[in-house]
Amino acid sequence: MTDTILIIGANGQLGTVLTKSLQNAYGLDRVIASDIHRSTSFEGRFEILDANQFEAIMECLVKYKITQVYHLAAILSANGEKRPIPTWNLNMNTYFNVLEAARLAEVSKVFFPSSIAVFGDHIPKIYTPQNGTLIPSTVYGMSKVAGENWSHYYFKRYGLDVRSIRYPGIIGYQSLPGGGTTDYAVDIFHKAVAHQVFECFLKPDAMLPMIYMDDAIRATMELMEAPSQNISVRTGYNVAGMSFTPAELAQVITGFFSDFKISYQPDFRQNIADSWPESIDDTPAQKDWNWKPAFDLMTMTRDMIKQLTPDNSIKP
Repeated sequence: MTDTILIIGANGQLGTVLTKSLQNAYGLDRVIASDIHRSTSFEGRFEILDANQFEAIMECLVKYKITQVYHLAAILSANGEKRPIPTWNLNMNTYFNVLEAARLAEVSKVFFPSSIAVFGDHIPKIYTPQNGTLIPSTVYGMSKVAGENWSHYYFKRYGLDVRSIRYPGIIGYQSLPGGGTTDYAVDIFHKAVAHQVFECFLKPDAMLPMIYMDDAIRATMELMEAPSQNISVRTGYNVAGMSFTPAELAQVITGFFSDFKISYQPDFRQNIADSWPESIDDTPAQKDWNWKPAFDLMTMTRDMIKQLTPDNSIKP
């Protein structure tokens, strides 16, 4: 049977790119994008869908005979700290609705995006392992830990095939930052190509794990395509891309734009970053579904600048 896929939260940073990648892989008629507001950036089918409404999700699953759901709707880390209770309510209530609707509609697979925000101060910062104590410092991280545990519960209790990735900071040219602590690594490129000074909200030596959008999309699709018997982690897989500091990224960018300038004004997001890993051990993902990133700091920087430069030309 050919899969039919529903993407909830398709208008977001990850959803925008993932939707188009899935459409390329499965066909326009087999991928239904959805969000609370209509987007003109997609071809194919689009549904106005509020994931807070259980019956609306059920109706969509039945209408299109959905076999896979990608649930991407969430308030991210930095924005979440501004509105803790609404963030918890939205992030958790929507996921409960998705899990229960998927169970009742006999959906074959569900994807839940987790995050390195699940980690806190009680883990090794270097090559943070797959298994460890999860005491996050943000409401966003708390919601992701809870979501991982509910994913595991629905798999064990009901046999629902839920899969998840703990994304590092995602860097992509396709959309603007969406309210995350790692957003500086996207915004910095927009300032660089516009020849503007960039004010960074993290310290110059704030080392964080990141992943290029192309790798994040490929990891997601490879995980979802892997045979069920290969999946040993039913909470969220650690996935590594690269790790760097704002100062290291700025230095690489100056190889493309010699006039690039950066200043540092750390704010509350630095406290969030301080609780996160500096690098990730993703051995289970490597073993279970042969995960391996294709982009490092230099190749990611080169492609970001190429894509954001109007004439698509760069002179490193």
